[in-house]
Amino acid sequence: MSSTATAHSIENNVTPIWKSQQLISTRPVGYVRRGAYQVRGRSGFTRGEPASSHAKRAFDVVAASMALIFFAPLFFGIMIAIKATSRGPVFFRQYRHGYRNRLFKIYKFRTMRVADGDPAGIRQTVRDDPRITVVGRMLRRTSLDEIPQLINVIKGDMSLVGPRPHVPGMLAADVRYEELVPYYFQRHIARPGITGLAQVSGCRGSTAQPDLAIKRIDYDLDYIEKWSFQMDVELLLRTVRREFLSGSGS
Repeated sequence: MSSTATAHSIENNVTPIWKSQQLISTRPVGYVRRGAYQVRGRSGFTRGEPASSHAKRAFDVVAASMALIFFAPLFFGIMIAIKATSRGPVFFRQYRHGYRNRLFKIYKFRTMRVADGDPAGIRQTVRDDPRITVVGRMLRRTSLDEIPQLINVIKGDMSLVGPRPHVPGMLAADVRYEELVPYYFQRHIARPGITGLAQVSGCRGSTAQPDLAIKRIDYDLDYIEKWSFQMDVELLLRTVRREFLSGSGS
């Protein structure tokens, strides 16, 4: 089955709400027309989707290209370190949900042993995960494993800032994410990002706790509703300070 057909299949698969979950909030965004939505609580007030902004896209391409050039020596150094310390490819590739539920192949530096990896992405990493290599642990701690996603940004699959891309069928609290959060797919009206409001607000890592999993989606929709160019710049600066300078990545 092609990636496009798979995306449509996932999008059209209506699943029941998880009846035991009492934490679901009402967060749907009102659509007005393609490329625009109505802000909650403000009747008649519409905003353009982040993905429809030419300025955001231009900034993404220029900034990602400059970052890729800046990180080039480190990029090749990491490639050599991965090859020298474990067998397998340098890059980890995996299909993720993108803009309007289209599937795309994300790039990361490989941080796990090939034989112990999870290509489907259903099994999440845990603290002190034994599958992670020595180099991979360092890359995850500093978030340097995310650098190849700059290529995804330049290609147009991703943005520098936006909801983090999830694997199809991702679990949250042991159920499919869209069962836990019925408005889950609305986060895909924006291009996925390398970083986002949820991540800099501390919502990252495991989605085993239902309240934290729901909170992460709510942060994604907050970003879409309140998006501005200034907000993107602020989130990028917060990401640099949190992930690279403080070394708090996972």
